[in-house]
Amino acid sequence: MAQLSVGDAIEKATALLVATGLGREKAEASARLIVASDRWGIGSHGLMRLPFYLDRLLAGGINPQATMKLVTDLPSLAVFDGENGLGHWQLQMAADEAASRAKVNGIAAVGVGRSAHCGALGLYVWPMVNQGLVGIAFSTGPAVMPPWGGNEPILSTSPMAAGIPTTPPTIVDLATSAVARGKIAAKAQAGDPLDPGWAFTKEGVPTLDAKEALVGMLAPLGGVKGYAIAVLVESLTGVLIGPSMAKDIPDMFAADQAALPQGISHFVIAIDAEKLSVDGDHSRLDKFPEVVTEAGGRLPGSGRVNPDDITDADVISITDQVAEQISHWSTKLGI
Repeated sequence: MAQLSVGDAIEKATALLVATGLGREKAEASARLIVASDRWGIGSHGLMRLPFYLDRLLAGGINPQATMKLVTDLPSLAVFDGENGLGHWQLQMAADEAASRAKVNGIAAVGVGRSAHCGALGLYVWPMVNQGLVGIAFSTGPAVMPPWGGNEPILSTSPMAAGIPTTPPTIVDLATSAVARGKIAAKAQAGDPLDPGWAFTKEGVPTLDAKEALVGMLAPLGGVKGYAIAVLVESLTGVLIGPSMAKDIPDMFAADQAALPQGISHFVIAIDAEKLSVDGDHSRLDKFPEVVTEAGGRLPGSGRVNPDDITDADVISITDQVAEQISHWSTKLGI
């Protein structure tokens, strides 16, 4: 494993993204979110993915000049055309916009269509939670999961995240597949076997081979219940926002599809937590974590540092393979 400071990692990632044509402000915002995944210990969504983003930026699958084009503008609802831009800075902007509107209207939803992969979805509920809001986020991606009883992938890992402004904040962040696809990719890169029940070959046969799983299918979390939740996520993103449903989204891990825009969609909802109380008592936000702790448990996400509290001096660990790939791209782009 290689170790480096968060500051150095952000500086390197920013420089690489800028070298592909992305504006510095958007590049730095995206780099901070990418590195935050590594700081959280989710390497499968951090710098491991950067080479794939760089490849797609150079090939045309991600538009470095993209803006956020407003196509629906109502007091509590906004929808943006992401013009095939990188998902990180776009979903961060959407979360900020949802928070701003919810502070005025009590609730707000923001959709982003024609975007790209955004990394760890849990990062995007923090802009809302940090303002005392409930934050909820959904996203879609390439089809890797079949319908229950079926044998053809039509659903993505269908991630969803939610943040509740308890003390400490409650952060739920999960894929509705048995495991996130980024974890499969990390296993494939490291040459490690999968756990049983994670994935199938493209023929629908259970497999422990991560490389077979990447071109195969993933199992739903909790059987038919996970499938039902995945349908919900896909409906709120690819179906309602679009322009692409999961079955039509190019695979970011497929080199021959790097030039194809993914058309991914994201959806965030912000709710003013103080406006929800029926009795005007907000102390339950502080009491609930105590209830969980007294019962011998902990709140989901309580071990993850607030992205706003990550410092440049913090240290992250990346695999030797990821370090080599970053070095390769630095040489290739003259960084």
